[in-house]
Amino acid sequence: MQIDRMIPSLSREIRIFCAVFVVVLSIGFYTGLLFVAQTESLTPVGVEENYLGNEDVPDVDVMKFKKSPREMLNIIHTHILSMSFIFFFLGILVWGTTISKRWKLFLTIEPFVSVLLTFGGIYLMWKGILWMKYVVLVSGILMTATFIVASLIVLFQLLVPAKGHNS
Repeated sequence: MQIDRMIPSLSREIRIFCAVFVVVLSIGFYTGLLFVAQTESLTPVGVEENYLGNEDVPDVDVMKFKKSPREMLNIIHTHILSMSFIFFFLGILVWGTTISKRWKLFLTIEPFVSVLLTFGGIYLMWKGILWMKYVVLVSGILMTATFIVASLIVLFQLLVPAKGHNS
């Protein structure tokens, strides 16, 4: 089956089905980002405190404790698995678009690198390599930006049929 540039040739009903999937996937992804914001993990200090705790800091608004090995394995395991599926399915749709192969390759490979850097970085930071908090932030931002760009490209091509493909 040929995936490259398949979106314009899909029936209207299949394009709607895929568009609804991308919308629901995006709602789930953005809900996860809201959770990250709630845990105050949008800064290097916030990332570090979320996993290593802040009980040694006087007068904190919210006291946080270092995650246990079991909690860390659960966080890393579930996120790497679920994010892999998210980016795999979105990647299939990206390969169905009409953008250049160079962009397709970037938008479909980069998220997997960022997933490994983000969650591997969280683990390494938790193990004591504190500078990994910067890697976690940069890779998390890049992963989010890639998701936004890829999902918008896919949605646009699903909802705005190309000329000559008004099925």
